[in-house]
Amino acid sequence: MQTQVTQDVPNKKLTFVREFNAPVEKVWNAWTQSEYLDQWWAPKPWKARTKSMDFSEGGKWIYAMVGPDGAEMWAMVEYQKIVNHKMYEATDAFSDENGNVSTEFPNMKWKNSFSTTDKGTEVHIEVNFKSEADMETIVKMGVIEGFTAAHGNLDEVLASM
Repeated sequence: MQTQVTQDVPNKKLTFVREFNAPVEKVWNAWTQSEYLDQWWAPKPWKARTKSMDFSEGGKWIYAMVGPDGAEMWAMVEYQKIVNHKMYEATDAFSDENGNVSTEFPNMKWKNSFSTTDKGTEVHIEVNFKSEADMETIVKMGVIEGFTAAHGNLDEVLASM
């Protein structure tokens, strides 16, 4: 299965749609529990490493993307709205290792929706930006290629769950 990606520049939005061959509960857990996120979130050869995670409204996930040379890029996700097994909304931002948001890079508003299909679960992700320039910066950093590659990692994790 391939990830479908749409770039809507005038509306400052990226949309990713991907179907996974697993039930909603399993896919939801893979997106919301750090022990699974650490296994798939980063595109290989990078790895994700969680420092802390509180998947609740107002909670945060602080993690590092760790490169093969040990270099770390820290990020923080803050959850605003959660509807169990259906959707969540969050702000995703580059940060330091304590979750202090970096002003050097744009942050993004995410809305992830999960729905049952004949083959498993479709995840529909809308990523919204404050400006076209912010969106362009993140796209140039490789978010489309990296996130698409990470979805392949998720297929492997779901098969082993």
